[in-house]
Amino acid sequence: MDLTVLGNPVRHPIDHVEVFPAPEHVSNVRFSTDEVGSLCPVTGQPDLSRVVIEYEPGASCVESKSLKLYLWSFRERKVFAEALAAEIADEVMATAQPRRVTVTVTQRPRGGIELAAVAERRS
Repeated sequence: MDLTVLGNPVRHPIDHVEVFPAPEHVSNVRFSTDEVGSLCPVTGQPDLSRVVIEYEPGASCVESKSLKLYLWSFRERKVFAEALAAEIADEVMATAQPRRVTVTVTQRPRGGIELAAVAERRS
């Protein structure tokens, strides 16, 4: 186990998630937050999104503090909601190597339109 964030005072965003060995018989893990900030890539205006990450663990599980700091890294980044969903799914897949992962990003309404983007990956 190579956890560098958990148990340490980290006060800045990070560019990855960390993992730990998955316990036996855990078939589904779900994270959700209403507080993922990013910037519109065209206007630079702030976007606030709900993010739900659901995955079926393989040998590893995502460590939640590193996930929180990873999601924080989007706060100053210009990214469309669709690309945000895909990038998070790719990070979880590359790092935790689950059997499957689904990431849903629901952007708070701007101009009266709510946007939901879903990215799925399977091993």
